[in-house]
Amino acid sequence: MSKTQEKEFTGRHMLMIMVGAFGIIIAVNVTMAVNAVGTFPGLEVSNSYVASQTFDDDRAAQEALGWSTDVRVEDGVLHLSFTDAEGAPVRAQLVDITLGRSTHVRDDQTPPFRWSGEDYVAPVSLDGGNWNIRLVARAEDGTEFKQRMIFYVKG
Repeated sequence: MSKTQEKEFTGRHMLMIMVGAFGIIIAVNVTMAVNAVGTFPGLEVSNSYVASQTFDDDRAAQEALGWSTDVRVEDGVLHLSFTDAEGAPVRAQLVDITLGRSTHVRDDQTPPFRWSGEDYVAPVSLDGGNWNIRLVARAEDGTEFKQRMIFYVKG
């Protein structure tokens, strides 16, 4: 018969366990922080205080237009429509449109929209998942209409 020797649990063993556990935690936190900063798409406005000064007035003017928007993708064509309070199509002046993902700017694009008589259409090739359209349009009276629309494309 052989005798088994029991090894003593020392402070050195405890130190190695603690250093290993905290090392893993710190490594995961650093990795997550680097990924978060690396995929941040940027600022919405350069100075939030200045933007806040006219926010309520801008929102009231936009709501007074009575517009609603819709976005859909059918057979590789992106349809963007504006309708007034009665449901009639509105031909707005498109000032700025960015189509992309909410998590990064790698897929951002500006589709070549054209007016079809009912809505704006543009050919697109989109992978499945969530997409955003960030748009700025202008009404005939000069009122800016800003909207972020989220839609889903089946993969």
